[in-house]
Amino acid sequence: QVQLVETGGGLVQPGDSLTLSCAATGDSFRSYTFGWFRQAPGKDREFVAAHHKSNARAYYADSVKGRFAISRDNAKSTVFLQLSSLKPEDTAVYFCAAGRPILTSLRDETSYYYWGQGTQVTVAS
Repeated sequence: QVQLVETGGGLVQPGDSLTLSCAATGDSFRSYTFGWFRQAPGKDREFVAAHHKSNARAYYADSVKGRFAISRDNAKSTVFLQLSSLKPEDTAVYFCAAGRPILTSLRDETSYYYWGQGTQVTVAS
């Protein structure tokens, strides 16, 4: 069992930066791959980024590549998502998730077992 709590959301202007944190408690942090997903109003939840537990590589959706960065601090059992050059279309509830997906399933939300409650990011001028 893993419990996830996201923090760091807020209201920002276009072009601003923000860092989201996901604190994990419970089972072995290092044994999980962590992903970030988001859900905008009226839309399905979509993959944003993932950090694989085995190869320590980061994977991104095309829409955020070059603007967002995922990282993890195993000592603090925390995963981060740095958001920069934010756009109004980045407005969504951002969710942290933990699981053990294979590489080809990193972007599939059904591959993740545990989810946080989400944190709202609103980008508006």
